[in-house]
Amino acid sequence: MEAIGTAEAAKRGGVGVETIRYYERHGLMPRAPRTHSGYRIFTEDAVTRLRFIKHAQELGFALKEIKELLNLRIRPRSSCADVRRSAEAKIAEVEEKIRHLEAMRDALRQLARGCSGQGPVTSCTIIQALNKEGS
Repeated sequence: MEAIGTAEAAKRGGVGVETIRYYERHGLMPRAPRTHSGYRIFTEDAVTRLRFIKHAQELGFALKEIKELLNLRIRPRSSCADVRRSAEAKIAEVEEKIRHLEAMRDALRQLARGCSGQGPVTSCTIIQALNKEGS
């Protein structure tokens, strides 16, 4: 198995060098062994793990959730159903965020429609609505 340095591992994993250190501090990556001269060395397995973490983050998983997914990979009694439950929980969370964002968009559209775009800012209906108590 080829040993590679931190910069090469970061490049192959699609992350920055500081990101690897961050993942190590948060327990997502095991501490890398060091050469006699103190340089950290990584294997292709570490690069695969970096890619896994990065892809999971891109799908919206939080670091805690990613750690749980990583643990499922090594837990003897884990099943695909366990992973699916995690994915379904993330889907529900994303759908809730979408509903919230759509409500925000609709409220902003309503504010924008009510604004003529003319006159001084002191008479702007958007500014007035944002200043309103209880909005």
